[in-house]
Amino acid sequence: MSLSSNKMFYVSWEAFHRATKELAHQLLGQDYNAIVAVSRGGLVPAAILARELNIRVVDSICVASYDHDKQGSLSILKDASLADSDKLLIVDDLVDTGETARALREHFPKACFVTVYAKPQGKPLVDKYVTDIEQDTWIQLPWDMELAYSKPLAEK
Repeated sequence: MSLSSNKMFYVSWEAFHRATKELAHQLLGQDYNAIVAVSRGGLVPAAILARELNIRVVDSICVASYDHDKQGSLSILKDASLADSDKLLIVDDLVDTGETARALREHFPKACFVTVYAKPQGKPLVDKYVTDIEQDTWIQLPWDMELAYSKPLAEK
């Protein structure tokens, strides 16, 4: 998927926070004691989930599979130090083609894998998510955008 797609889904900070809190509601009552955030996209939802679920142990695994607008080969740049467990929560912002999720499932087979957004190809690989996104839609997340002046329609 590249930015040449004509389908774009823009997410504000408020919408992202609201969706991540909805994910936290889905996870309430589970007995998770640690989170591994998938860097970089999973860092923000992991922080929100850690707060909402009162989880104090947070680590990260640094995975590279995108170069801004095109998908590349997957590589683990930094591994998490936490051991696999059914009390471990793996958090990412999005599951797209499932390549990253598949690698994380192999790496942490007992853990619960959650995302805020899920596309059809990757959806079977996550345990919980909040929002369905069409496969050919590019998501613009708030940390990838800047606020800028927009001309009035009459001036365009």
